[in-house]
Amino acid sequence: MRLSGKCGVLHMNEVSNEFLDRVSSLIEEAKKNVKTAVNIAMVYTYFEIGRMIIEEEQNGDNRAEYGKYIIRNLSSFLTERYGKGYSVDNLKLMRRFYTIYKTDSIGETVFPQFKNYPVTATGRKFYLSWSHYLKLMRITNIEERHFYEIESVKNDWSLSELKRQYYSSLYERLALSKNKDEVMLLSQKGQIIEKPADAIKDPYVLEFLQLPELPVYSETELENKIIDHLQQFLLGLGKGYTFVGRQVRLTFDEEHFKVDLVFFNRILKCFVLIDLKIGELKHQDIGQMQMYVNYYDRKVKLEDENNTIGIILCKDKKQSIVEMTLPENNNQIFASKFQTVLPSKEELQNILNEE
Repeated sequence: MRLSGKCGVLHMNEVSNEFLDRVSSLIEEAKKNVKTAVNIAMVYTYFEIGRMIIEEEQNGDNRAEYGKYIIRNLSSFLTERYGKGYSVDNLKLMRRFYTIYKTDSIGETVFPQFKNYPVTATGRKFYLSWSHYLKLMRITNIEERHFYEIESVKNDWSLSELKRQYYSSLYERLALSKNKDEVMLLSQKGQIIEKPADAIKDPYVLEFLQLPELPVYSETELENKIIDHLQQFLLGLGKGYTFVGRQVRLTFDEEHFKVDLVFFNRILKCFVLIDLKIGELKHQDIGQMQMYVNYYDRKVKLEDENNTIGIILCKDKKQSIVEMTLPENNNQIFASKFQTVLPSKEELQNILNEE
């Protein structure tokens, strides 16, 4: 007996690749869920171990000395019974984990999809791996720590991506463009994108391109590097971006123009055009982007899509030229600097504190 399939004739003793792939995907997803569940369970366990250590320490007369005695003996006992993972240093980290998070909380409404997660006796839920929390514990600013925890969960950041976003000062770069109330919302709900300006960063950090800070490369080389590292560039842009094309040609009145990079943002429901400028931004560059944006709004976007956004990434800019070239109510064209080396967190923090 033979069955007809999409790619021709399928014998009864054959199985379609599509079916095999679907079963395989189901198993892979199950493995991922099991791994996630185990990781989360260990985080709750370490929190409880930290609590028990502190409560036991409080039973001793000389708490500091008794605390050292407890941890040394507990380490020996757990290592003999369960193997690696329970060194003195690790137990100290568990104690610190409890100390930091026992009075810490993130609003329940931030992650409604995790409403069935267990809750500690202090009312805390954990959503990330132990490795993530080891990194988060090193962030002393509680608002900043909350922001990175929320973004890690919402965007499914790996530990390496969390570190990259932290060392590229994402929190400070977003906070610099916001008022006091909006900065507080970063620590309560993470980055919220409701209007074009919410999706813009200044500067954009492109250290993953591995280009020197000095402008010894061309705009074409910069574009090629971005395409080579497109996934990381999309992460750097933020939420909701999908890649449409590079050097996209526009033609009118028998003249041809090309937009360096075109994206679509699913959250804002609009096209995002990016032009790359190695030198200092000039008013002609802004006028050119205005033309590109007008073309997309009039010729390309659909009726149910929102107005196009244009971003000019440049090495340097004079804000006065940007403001005088664009209309006062501008909400479509933005000029942002880009850096090819990680900025100094201390410098950005100082600027943020001053503001």
